[in-house]
Amino acid sequence: MARINLLAWDNQRGLSHDIRLLSEALRALGHQVDVTRLGPRRHDGRGKAWRLRLRMWWRRLRHADRRITLYDANIALEHVRPDWFALARVNLLVPNPEWLSVRSQRYLGRFDGILCKTRYAVELFTARGCRALHIGFRSTDCFESEIPRQPTFLHLAGASRMKGTQRLLGLWQRHPEWPKLTVLQSARTAIRLAEPVPANIDHQIGYLGDVRDIRRLQNTHVFHLCPSETEGWGHYIAEAMSCKAVVITCDAPPMNELVTPERGALVQSSKAGTFNLITLHRFDEAALEATIERLLAMPAEQRDMLGEQARAWFTSNDAGFTARLDSALRQLL
Repeated sequence: MARINLLAWDNQRGLSHDIRLLSEALRALGHQVDVTRLGPRRHDGRGKAWRLRLRMWWRRLRHADRRITLYDANIALEHVRPDWFALARVNLLVPNPEWLSVRSQRYLGRFDGILCKTRYAVELFTARGCRALHIGFRSTDCFESEIPRQPTFLHLAGASRMKGTQRLLGLWQRHPEWPKLTVLQSARTAIRLAEPVPANIDHQIGYLGDVRDIRRLQNTHVFHLCPSETEGWGHYIAEAMSCKAVVITCDAPPMNELVTPERGALVQSSKAGTFNLITLHRFDEAALEATIERLLAMPAEQRDMLGEQARAWFTSNDAGFTARLDSALRQLL
């Protein structure tokens, strides 16, 4: 059993979700886990880190052992925390490469290992001389079998600006004959459509406070549109797959690691610049149009098979996550 300090920004969104999922997996492996909730800044928590250093040095003096550390491992989620390096014997990072700034990249050599959610991330960090190990990740199982499913489309944009939302809405405006598209988007990033809004677009701006409302949306819609320009992992893709949805996303890494033609639909995309460590990809509108027309014409049995295969991948990935994490930690600790 290792003493592990999980360092993360508790942002009440995706990272808070990651804190819960990773800490649960670590405890299931028998590790002692402290969760240090910090803010987004690299040196947030510096005062607390220095107080802990004093405690560590006092223990070293008492036991006459300079090798004593408070933790066997620090595991930082997304953000680099240089003030905490000295408190652990091993320092690990679970990155979302799109948010690893140039300034944070200067600290990569200080980490003993990079625990990567995707194969794409393994390639990125290995190319920078890091010891990168693939652990994948896990997402919440959102499947509710009792909710009736409709051949309609859902796009959970949230507050992200990298999910192709505006281009998707523009495309739907040109196709009033298509089934209804429901878009749930944060007021912080949403741009209201000009009137008149087509009857087949339900653009909901705001936040659903009751998780049951979100689960209803996820399970009601057969098709989930997830044309991300990039993803660190892709919770909204994996959650859709847990619901047996037919997920439509960009044929680009890492989205095409989760979704393949056997368990969803991939849309031709093109490179659209870089953002920190990653390359952005934007869906080709003509290709997305063709994909939607193909899916609408697809026999229900074939469409259902895609959903079944998606859920099969989700359950297999979820079952294997703890073992992959354990294997990586055994190599590094």
